[in-house]
Amino acid sequence: MIAVLVDKMIRTQIVDCATVANWIFSSELSRDFTRLFVWEILHSTIRKMNKHVLKIQKELEEAKEKLARQHKRRSDDDDRGSDRKDGALEEQIERLQEKVESAQSEQKNLFLVIFQRFIMILTEHLVRCETDGTSVLTPWYKNCIERLQQIFLQHHQIIQQYMVTLENLLFTAELDPHILAVFQQFCALQA
Repeated sequence: MIAVLVDKMIRTQIVDCATVANWIFSSELSRDFTRLFVWEILHSTIRKMNKHVLKIQKELEEAKEKLARQHKRRSDDDDRGSDRKDGALEEQIERLQEKVESAQSEQKNLFLVIFQRFIMILTEHLVRCETDGTSVLTPWYKNCIERLQQIFLQHHQIIQQYMVTLENLLFTAELDPHILAVFQQFCALQA
């Protein structure tokens, strides 16, 4: 039921995708963190963002193709009245390019939020285990690492676009080797 409500709130733009990601990793949802519905919500949110970006990119490509067809037709016909049509279409293309850039920025921000939150909760777990003198390899930790791997693998095509940013901002050499290993494994798969 919660997944449906979150889906509706995203679709009606009551909340944005990054907010949903922050909520999933919040303390309010910490006791449900390993439950399946949480991960269904996260993956659904990522898919919605990806579809949104693809839709705008498709609209942009269609507008560019339409402009190219008009230019070709005009060169064939030498029609002067189409200059106004071209101007309107060029303005539409500019607006769509801005929308694509904005959507890609939101998409990048979503992945940054998700990976930043993973790093934070995993680091907290590692520090807590170190101070308590307990084993790091708890069922919760294994589940969390596997969910991180799942994000990388399931959304690899989109994440590839942001590899440099992720490496420079989040997955740096100072990061705990346990967490960094997941990113390095993903990078090795992409090579």
